[in-house]
Amino acid sequence: MLGLAERRHDVTAAKNQIGIHVTEHEEVEGRWHLPSAYDAHMTRIRLLEGDITRQDTDAVVNAANPSLFGGGGVDGAIHRAGGPTILDACREIRRTSHPDGLPTGDAVATTAGGLRARWVIHTVGPVYGTVPNPAELLARCHVSSLRVADELGARSVAFPAISTGVYGYPIDEAARVAIRTVRDARTNVEEVRFVLFGADAFAAFDDALTNG
Repeated sequence: MLGLAERRHDVTAAKNQIGIHVTEHEEVEGRWHLPSAYDAHMTRIRLLEGDITRQDTDAVVNAANPSLFGGGGVDGAIHRAGGPTILDACREIRRTSHPDGLPTGDAVATTAGGLRARWVIHTVGPVYGTVPNPAELLARCHVSSLRVADELGARSVAFPAISTGVYGYPIDEAARVAIRTVRDARTNVEEVRFVLFGADAFAAFDDALTNG
């Protein structure tokens, strides 16, 4: 049984082009089978309806607030599941490199504490309706996170649907920005996994991946 992780959409997409979509449905020993062939110049994009705190990727992305001190939604869930070492690392970042908080669109990394991942990459998404360029800032969140992942040497990264909770970004718009940005990104990350909460979010990202 996969629990929340019941629906997955696996895609191999060439950078800087629309790419070829391949949906995998074969399950092997409780895990979803993936194609074994892999091109180092291609980034796999996968969609999963599930819990980002349970992902075994090298890094998970946290939809943080500027304080980096935790909050609700994905931010709170990651801090609770990962334990106090994440907050301790965030406090050190605030003490040293970001005393005024993390700017929107930027990203920083910390330990993942008790999570399955090795690192948490914290990024601050835009509050929809309060800035003139939300798509540009949301795209910057994804680019900045992938840049940090490259600096860490991470080869797999799990993203939530950044800014689509209390920050109010419409899920359909956010999905198109996220998918397009990851497709076009110059990165050494081999797999990007969008871990989505609920059927509506999954459907929006599935549509962006298939028709965007």
